[in-house]
Amino acid sequence: MQNILVTGGLGYIGSHTVVVLQQAGFKVTVIDDLSNAEANVLDKIEKITGIRPCFKHIDLKDNIHVLDFFKKNKIDGVIHFAAFKAVGESVEKPLAYYENNILGLLNVLNAMKEFNVNHFIFSSSCTVYGQAKYMPITENTPLKQPESPYGKTKAMGEEIIADFVAAYNKSAIALRYFNPVGAHKSGNIGEIPNGIPNNLLPYITQTAKGIRKELSVFGGDYETRDGTAIRDYIDVNDLAEAHLLALQFLINKKNTEKLEFFNLGSGVGSTVLEIIKAFETANGIKIPYQISNRRAGDIQEAYADFSKAKKILNWQPQTSLEESMKTAWLFQNSITEN
Repeated sequence: MQNILVTGGLGYIGSHTVVVLQQAGFKVTVIDDLSNAEANVLDKIEKITGIRPCFKHIDLKDNIHVLDFFKKNKIDGVIHFAAFKAVGESVEKPLAYYENNILGLLNVLNAMKEFNVNHFIFSSSCTVYGQAKYMPITENTPLKQPESPYGKTKAMGEEIIADFVAAYNKSAIALRYFNPVGAHKSGNIGEIPNGIPNNLLPYITQTAKGIRKELSVFGGDYETRDGTAIRDYIDVNDLAEAHLLALQFLINKKNTEKLEFFNLGSGVGSTVLEIIKAFETANGIKIPYQISNRRAGDIQEAYADFSKAKKILNWQPQTSLEESMKTAWLFQNSITEN
């Protein structure tokens, strides 16, 4: 049984990916520093799959501990989620983002080199495209300077990985995903933000629950059909499945390039107000909101062309937006009741 290391594996996308890896027969070891996750997610993963992943509480910025972990554990592949991820916060705290996201990545890659681990999946982002000139965004869309330090760490990460695989004969895939939404259908795992949510859907569910007085819609003066920003919202379970397919693709040596890039999105652009309406319709709840100023680092519009992932990885979204709205609300109710 192959042992896959999932860094940041107790986080939102990481935990869902651990579930699909275990269900596919992989042994999973999770490293997480618990800076943006709770240890009880291990219990919830075990509740879903019947298997408790091995867990190590390690800060990836600590190179000594990272090397020690790889020395003591036979790892067959790495899926790297561990990173700070809030666009707005990265504008306010750029040095923290560069230190955490880049140093953690470097230490993991260095350990892979030292202990001969060959397969690497990188959690990248559509932010590497900046504000693209044309929609939808393909993998051939020219990369632009990202609007935020968070986006810059993802672009830098891809460049570092490209040099790494070329120099040390490794194989890697960078998955550039758009806006993850939804939760596991069991209601056991989902997105739990620290403090005020940076992502739209947790802000909506917390407002629906009365935790937040009202939803702030950042910017009502964009050049879009209703004035609010357009994003591509992709279900987290579909994203998790893509990580499994990408890993199997590398393990089975189907890649023709040392580093491959794939966009993961629904292919549909929705405005903020359309997402609010979709949530209200799916769950029968009204969401109070106000239009506020644009947020630093945000772009006007982004949605994906996922045809490359469909053709090469045999991946495509399976979950409707309505279903994502329902599972997000199910999860919000489960954590509020607990």
